[in-house]
Amino acid sequence: MGRADGPDPTARPSPGTVLAEARDLRLRLGGREVLAGVSLRARAGELLALVGPNGAGKSTLLAALAADLPAASGELRIHDRPANQWTAPELALRRAVLPQSAPLSFPFPVAEVVRMGRAPWAGTPQAEADERAVAEAMALTETTGFAGRPYAALSGGERARVALARVLAQRTALLLLDEPTAALDLRHQELVLRICRERAAAGDAVVVVLHDLGLAAAHADRIAVLHEGRIAAAGPPAEVLGAELLSRVYRQPVEVLAHPRTGTPLVVPLRPGPAPAGTAAEAAAEAAGARP
Repeated sequence: MGRADGPDPTARPSPGTVLAEARDLRLRLGGREVLAGVSLRARAGELLALVGPNGAGKSTLLAALAADLPAASGELRIHDRPANQWTAPELALRRAVLPQSAPLSFPFPVAEVVRMGRAPWAGTPQAEADERAVAEAMALTETTGFAGRPYAALSGGERARVALARVLAQRTALLLLDEPTAALDLRHQELVLRICRERAAAGDAVVVVLHDLGLAAAHADRIAVLHEGRIAAAGPPAEVLGAELLSRVYRQPVEVLAHPRTGTPLVVPLRPGPAPAGTAAEAAAEAAGARP
């Protein structure tokens, strides 16, 4: 199971241990430099959110951290070892990846899709925990009720939760999740981020791509704001989510307010105010009076 001389994938890392580290990563796709010298660390016990506008490089950075996309230059280390020194089966014991979409062309039942997350542990002593891991992951994501239904028959939000259950069943110390809340309603968005928080509190390193700055502010320990393939800022939400930075990065004026109860930053787009009272009525009256 894994490398005999490498970190034990079943051992719980100490809080603060760096489980994935990018050092000056540069990556090109389609002739364009998508990552332009990114350095970032994912630590055990921490939920790190990657935010930024479309095309900023969030999903590419996540795929690079997973060692699924080779960088043109720079270094990626996973569990304190250069990523290229791990084989694919060894990586699968140490990091789990949730892509934006995971289409399946065969009518697998939901429970079988979740059980796919246990494949890396086949032939190891940990395989004895397969059924328990699958059951717990489905209970957490509230997917137990449709365990026997075909995956293809599910709604988009249900599929997203099943895909997350598969990742949770894999039971790795490093979780890399790309927009896990994109297809979900309000309740299930909170459910997914609560699961992420619980995994971080249990000692895992969780990196999640989010578009919702409110979710990132409420749940993340650290936020990295990406802009044009670079990290424009990184740190605790209250330090990173500033109106000036976000207005520039998103090219949309915003204001940042403190939640009245929790103090969590709330990012609100600046919009034109309502017309003065009476303006609409006066305009209608004038139009009516002008008719022949």
